[in-house]
Amino acid sequence: MTDTSPPPPTAGSLDYRVAHLAEHLAAGDLAELGVRLELRGDTVLLTGTVPSTQCRDDILRMAREELAGHPVHSDLLIAGTSSPDHGEDLT
Repeated sequence: MTDTSPPPPTAGSLDYRVAHLAEHLAAGDLAELGVRLELRGDTVLLTGTVPSTQCRDDILRMAREELAGHPVHSDLLIAGTSSPDHGEDLT
């Protein structure tokens, strides 16, 4: 009996590493589901909105560790959670 299924991706495969990072972000301490990872050639682009600069920094650190040797670009936005400093003018 011959196995005709494709071989599993190797640990060095960039597609595999990006998928692993996405799973780690969703299931880890951050539980961050609002971050998208896009593979553009040899570069990975992170987009989305995160709750704080600390969260953004943690995600970028994890991405650079997991995807070492590949450029990582970030378009992550920080959600505005501060209270307004003045009333809204409805006129």
